[in-house]
Amino acid sequence: MNAPHPPVLDYPFPTPPAPGETLQVAPGVHWLRMPLPFALDHINLWLLAEPDGWTLVDCGIGSAATRDLWDLHLAHTLRGRPLKRIIVTHYHPDHLGNAQWLSQRFDVPVLMTQSEFLTAHAVIDQRSSYALADTCALFAAHGMPVDQVDAMRVRGNQYKRGVPEIPTVFARMIDGDVVTAAGMQWRVECGYGHSPEHAWLYASEGCVAISGDMLLPRISTNVSVWPAEPDGDPLGRFLTSLAAFAALPPATLVLPSHGLPFRGIALRVAQLHAHHAARLIELEQALLLAAAPDSASAMIPVL
Repeated sequence: MNAPHPPVLDYPFPTPPAPGETLQVAPGVHWLRMPLPFALDHINLWLLAEPDGWTLVDCGIGSAATRDLWDLHLAHTLRGRPLKRIIVTHYHPDHLGNAQWLSQRFDVPVLMTQSEFLTAHAVIDQRSSYALADTCALFAAHGMPVDQVDAMRVRGNQYKRGVPEIPTVFARMIDGDVVTAAGMQWRVECGYGHSPEHAWLYASEGCVAISGDMLLPRISTNVSVWPAEPDGDPLGRFLTSLAAFAALPPATLVLPSHGLPFRGIALRVAQLHAHHAARLIELEQALLLAAAPDSASAMIPVL
């Protein structure tokens, strides 16, 4: 029988590490925080200790501010031991942005799922169905105002700004793989909806999960439809993917990409299901009350 949900999430590490510093959150697992130039102003990265070096999970956005902090960590935090490999949970710039830069610096592999690697290249190269023009066309077709579409065009390829260099080769991870790091065996799990094949890690020995963007403590993961799959069901895939988290032990320490490490994994999964169910009901009611079928853009204020 499953243990009852705790009434609230537990945050065992309420204060994040300062820029350039780290905090050990489990044996051999160290928490770094890097800045982001968005409303969501940070990303958490994870260093896993090895006998002769480190495994890094996610890299931060490819900005000067982040690379300055990386220079500080490379000089002090790594304690003279090199990076041995880099794991990237998914292709978004705050996770992949410095992967090639660090990989070349240490001559080490970048581990990713194949879908994330290929999508990164498709977006940065602006291939058909992944180009900014395709995104603008999709959003315009669903009612985005012309001035907002024009503003997107003017901003250009934002992805390339966050990923100045991109790995040209990678080491493939698939669901069920096992990675040894920090003295533990980490099982690779794949989730869907936020990105094509998002990898996250679970170590049963330490009861620790590195959840990436698939499970966050305070905000709901971004789930969007994109031009390459205009009739997809990313929300359905995301909610289905949460089942793997709900099956983990109640004591699991979740290390998310944004926010604070937390315990209460089943509660958080239940909260996300309830949140999306409520929003879908609100959307359905708004559509029923509309005098005529509305565009997706017109429904955004409802959500």
